[in-house]
Amino acid sequence: MRLRSWLFVPGDAPRKLDKADGAGADVVILDLEDSVAEAGKPDARRLVADFLSSRSATRPSPLFVRINPLSGSHALADLAAVVPAGPDGIVLPKPDGAHDVVRLDHYLAALEASAGLPAGRICILPIATETPRALFTLDSYRDASARLVGLTWGAEDLPAAVGASTNRGEDGGYSDLCRLARTLCLAGASAAGLPPIETVYPAFRDTAGLEAYATRGRRDGFRGMMAIHPQQVPVINAIFTPTGRELDHARKVVALFEADPGVGTVAIEGRMLDLPHLKQARALLAAAGDGTTALPTAP
Repeated sequence: MRLRSWLFVPGDAPRKLDKADGAGADVVILDLEDSVAEAGKPDARRLVADFLSSRSATRPSPLFVRINPLSGSHALADLAAVVPAGPDGIVLPKPDGAHDVVRLDHYLAALEASAGLPAGRICILPIATETPRALFTLDSYRDASARLVGLTWGAEDLPAAVGASTNRGEDGGYSDLCRLARTLCLAGASAAGLPPIETVYPAFRDTAGLEAYATRGRRDGFRGMMAIHPQQVPVINAIFTPTGRELDHARKVVALFEADPGVGTVAIEGRMLDLPHLKQARALLAAAGDGTTALPTAP
């Protein structure tokens, strides 16, 4: 599974659901949470389950479902409705830490068994920074569940939870709280051996701003990015796809180190490179080709 672009689609909008197949996103997230009004959640569950079932044989992209938070009254109903239709993954909003992933893992195991699905088939992507407590538990995700395929973060719910009036500073950049959440997501994902996924860029008509934001995300270590509109997908895919020049350089770095396994530094293009550069080169090659992240498989 490639991880470059993750497109949110409202679960209560049939026309948008029908267009999701052609968006070109690496992953499509059918949303039952923020984009669906309270009164519309039962109908959205039905629509999402029907959409999943109608694409059980052929799916251009993996289909995830963002359920409602486990702390609320909708999550179990969401899972009961969509798991029998076989989603590829669940996006978990507002977890306080890895213990919520473990809890969701247990729910999924029971529902998979009830639906006759292979155990461990459905994977999990937590939005790991949306509650104040979550910031203190971002080192907890290692070995939490074999279903985990990454960590992502959010810039909306956390500021609201602490009573902030905005998630932006006077310069237009993220507030200190959001910058902290973003940094901790990067560090927490790395500590857990998981790919970090950048959050959305809300101004979907601002292509230049999106390009700059996605470029900064990739530079900082994110492996992909959330999208809120199909128009954002081609930009995100392009930026998170390594160029031919980058791949050639990475192959040269790996080849030089492999030619002399005992060496600690190599010279290439007038620069001295050491083992961290080798690690970066291998990660780039893995992300670009046969190192794509696999969906969980049954034991």
